[in-house]
Amino acid sequence: MNDNLPNDELDPKKSGGPSRNRIVLWIVGAAVGVYLLGSGIWGIITGG
Repeated sequence: MNDNLPNDELDPKKSGGPSRNRIVLWIVGAAVGVYLLGSGIWGIITGG
């Protein structure tokens, strides 16, 4: 078994969906992606 994973990831009985840390990571990643996309579009519009 892989010892690098947290214990809640290794428990096959627990199927309560994604953990809180994973949800926060997805939100932060999506926010960075939206920022990069928005700044790119803004740069194209303003010509800068």
